[in-house]
Formats: sequence, C-alpha cells, structure tokens
Amino acid sequence: MTKLTFGSHPFLLGFEQLDRLVESSAKGANEGYPPFNIEQSGENAYRITLAVAGFREEDLAITVEDRQLVIRGRQGEDAEDRVFLHRGIAARAFQRSFVLADGVEVSGAAMENGLLHVDLERAVPEAVVQKIQITKA
Repeated sequence: MTKLTFGSHPFLLGFEQLDRLVESSAKGANEGYPPFNIEQSGENAYRITLAVAGFREEDLAITVEDRQLVIRGRQGEDAEDRVFLHRGIAARAFQRSFVLADGVEVSGAAMENGLLHVDLERAVPEAVVQKIQITKA
C-alpha cells in the first residue's frame, strides 16, 4: 500500500517541499530542552528566545541549513579535579531546529542574562501581476 500524503493530492500541486518539511519536523520532535519562546517583535520581525543558562557564547552555534535555523549547544567538560557531592545541573548538549519560511532571514543574535535571542526579519515582496497570453493550439 502506498503512503498517501497531502502533498500527493491533485489539488496541491507544487507543495512537495511543504510536505517534506512537515515530515522532517515530525521526525525531529525535541524533548523540550531548552525551553523557548517565539514572539512577533514588529510587523515583519520575529524573535526566538532560548533559555540557555550555563552556556557561554562560544558553546553555542547558530546556522541556517536549507531553510532551517539550527541552534546547537555543547558545554565544555568540567575540570577533572572537581568532586561533586550532588550534581543536579546537567551539562548536556542540545539541538533545536526551526523551519524558516521563504523570505525570512536571520538578522542577528545576542546573549542576555542566560537567554539567547535570535532575531528574524521577513522581506516584504513586491506585488507582481503576471498576464498569461492565450495562444491557439
């Protein structure tokens, strides 16, 4: 039996990329670490804020890979001479991915009080009207 997806519906021509994005986001469901907010900071501006307490700027990497914003964090190893009586603060790596719509670009990133802010801007496209000429077959 063939897997039927919404991208294969005859009325949704050209939406194959959207179908692939939905599939990849379903496969890459995160466990919820680190927590994040997404807010609209202007008419065409957005901000993603991640709670990255304990991470330094050099422990974090922000990349855009094939319309996906990928934020990775990896903390350095603790000194070998430290002896913990209780270790409740986990030093774990993470990766968070966000799918960017066409025209949305990363405009900057900043760390403030244990929060990583990633600013996004949407370029406003010009309205284009295209007239299609009808020819005889």
